Amino acid sequence: MVDKVSIPVSFDGQGYVARAPELSSPVVALSLSSLRKRIKAMLPEPSVVVLNLDRLARKERDQRRRGGQLGIWPR
Repeated sequence: MVDKVSIPVSFDGQGYVARAPELSSPVVALSLSSLRKRIKAMLPEPSVVVLNLDRLARKERDQRRRGGQLGIWPR
């Protein structure tokens, strides 16, 4: 059976940072997909990794999804 692991994630200006008791050290990556891959590689058994983004991480993710635009449309 595959375990589900919930990992808190923040953004510090350099990249996404994951810190959790399940991880031997903080994990840093430039993208959420890279972060998820690095976390899976650190875990001893196959697990479903759920990333819980804090306010700064959600803001950065949303801005990247918009392509860096601030929501201002050209006239």
